[in-house]
Amino acid sequence: MAGRQRTGQAATWTDMVSGAYDHPRPAVRFGDQTWTGRELLDRAAGAADWLETIGPEPGIPIPALVATSADALALVVGGAGSGHPLAPLGVRMTAHEIAAVVKEMPAQVVLAQPEFAGLAGQVARLAGRRVAVVPPELPFGSRALTALPDELAAVLHTSGTTGLPKPVPMTQRRLAARARVNGHLCGLGPDSFYGGSAPFHHIAGLGNIAVALAAGALITGLPRFTVEGWKLLRDLGTTHTSMVPAMLETLLAAGEARHETLRTLQYGGAPVRPGTLRRTYEAMPGVRMLNMFGQTEGSPISVLTPEDHREAVAGRTELLRSVGRPAPGVEVRVEGAGPDGVGEIHARADHFFRIDAEGWLHSGDLGRIAEDGYLYLLGRRTDMIIRGGENVHPLEVETVLAAHPGVADAAVTGVPDERLGQTVVAFVVPADPGAPPPPAALRSHTRARLSGFKVPVRWWFVADLPRNANGKVVRRRLREPHESHEPCEPYELNRPSEPNEPNEGGSSA
Repeated sequence: MAGRQRTGQAATWTDMVSGAYDHPRPAVRFGDQTWTGRELLDRAAGAADWLETIGPEPGIPIPALVATSADALALVVGGAGSGHPLAPLGVRMTAHEIAAVVKEMPAQVVLAQPEFAGLAGQVARLAGRRVAVVPPELPFGSRALTALPDELAAVLHTSGTTGLPKPVPMTQRRLAARARVNGHLCGLGPDSFYGGSAPFHHIAGLGNIAVALAAGALITGLPRFTVEGWKLLRDLGTTHTSMVPAMLETLLAAGEARHETLRTLQYGGAPVRPGTLRRTYEAMPGVRMLNMFGQTEGSPISVLTPEDHREAVAGRTELLRSVGRPAPGVEVRVEGAGPDGVGEIHARADHFFRIDAEGWLHSGDLGRIAEDGYLYLLGRRTDMIIRGGENVHPLEVETVLAAHPGVADAAVTGVPDERLGQTVVAFVVPADPGAPPPPAALRSHTRARLSGFKVPVRWWFVADLPRNANGKVVRRRLREPHESHEPCEPYELNRPSEPNEPNEGGSSA
């Protein structure tokens, strides 16, 4: 495009990617398909040429139904470097859910890979848009991919557990800054081989792939997590990956967690259990474990480093309940903290995308900072339960419950109570469906670690928890059987515990 000039080295994400892949070595590998670095850039240039034919004006994000693949990478790189940024959307969502997001976007076209053309057609009819199907094979192009620092590289959307997903614009400058921070923390470089399984539209999907692209790593990926897929990543010789702890526990239970070439395992979304960490090190003795805390609007905010994990396995298991200390270049404060030190986490850094006029990201997460600088999360501000005037943070209770060996998963919510305003109820997925842990044991386990008013008064055993397409628990769907004809999927029958003894006491055990 006329008037677009390449900026200084590493000033934009596009410059980082263009510089990293100007070589004939393998850069992308999906199944039998392998592209060299130069081929990736040429396919991205061809993708840029094609994107200019489908209509949107420069700078307008294009909603895209694409999955992790070589073509998806070329489309994102080409779109970022030609003023046609992509906004990937979840292909596992319903047409109505996707259309609601598309209606809020100015582009009059929905882009789709051939396998999602049918879904795109439904979305287009609902949203009053037209469909552009990606060619079966993207052409080669020869144009230089360039961008200015404040232009959009891509747009991701929040997961929308409490409403319509919100767009998060990722500018070239800030995405480049994120790539530098994350790349350094994860040890990504031209000799790395990244492979993940998070959905492409998610910050753990495209967000992590964007970091690997800026580092010049060889890249592969899976459409979704499975044990067989993990074995494929292992056979390919990947060196870096990301997952949530539940995936790791699935691999350990299957006896398939070993991975001889893996250097860095990045996880997030939940704490890892001490026993899970020990068994992971037994399966992969030299692996570096990192817990990155952040969100689509900005990540990482903090990091639990490989050194922290080694300290935890050596005995400081309380570190695993934290999300580490501020990541490099990040300033963190707790806004509106009460006497307990708990308030909303605000953070400021060059690699955050959605910020206020002073550069602060308002996370919506509640937390506190310990004297040693470690950050502890206590849940979303909107999830807080107020029981008899006392604040109960669901994530704090869930983290304690998840550490019980008889618990595979747990979620806590508040329910109305005439005397106390709200009271605490737990939904527990037992580790052994045939022998769920006695509620009295769960109560004792929780009471030994938390104040009495935080201990659930009722316990319901369920087969699974209601989650959205990104894996987050949807708390508004946690219902006791007498409240709804559609509670969490029951394990046998949803069974409550015997009533709790009074636990108004506020002191810790």
